[in-house]
Amino acid sequence: MATTADFKNGAFFLFNNHPCQLIYFQHVKPGKGNTIVRTKFKDLTNGKLLEYTYGAGERIDFITVERRPYQYLYKDDMGYNFMHSETFEQISLQEHMVPNADLMKEGQGVEMMFYVGKDEETCLSCELPTAVVLEVTYTEPAVKGDTASTNALKEAVLETGAKIMVPLFINQGEKIKVKTETRSYSERA
Repeated sequence: MATTADFKNGAFFLFNNHPCQLIYFQHVKPGKGNTIVRTKFKDLTNGKLLEYTYGAGERIDFITVERRPYQYLYKDDMGYNFMHSETFEQISLQEHMVPNADLMKEGQGVEMMFYVGKDEETCLSCELPTAVVLEVTYTEPAVKGDTASTNALKEAVLETGAKIMVPLFINQGEKIKVKTETRSYSERA
């Protein structure tokens, strides 16, 4: 069994029987007493960030997590439906497990993270690519002299129904690249 000496950023382990991913850790040797390990990690079942202090040498249960390629198919009453890109196995995920789902279009490739336990596999998350290319279906036309600053923005509706802010020079029908993590305009495609 592993201990806190085996911690590495990005490692996966169990905390209170929940799969977690280590974000940050620091070994601290106070003036008195034993060495401690301060940690910050993400609970993969609910997405919460947690902090915990371990004693040096405390036992940790590391786990196996696999990333698998999937393709978004469609949305129905059961949630979002995906197909494994190699085995063609289909799964359905609830809306809360798919962040920024309104930036996905049919056929979009995604990456899913699975916790591989002794008896079962559990899907932990669905991650979109860092940027997606979408078409602007509606935006107000820009008027010359409409702005006093250089970085003025206007709202645009994308082909998936998502609404984001874009620069004034973007027009209806153009394809743009959108950063999925921040839901922000990146560049023209």
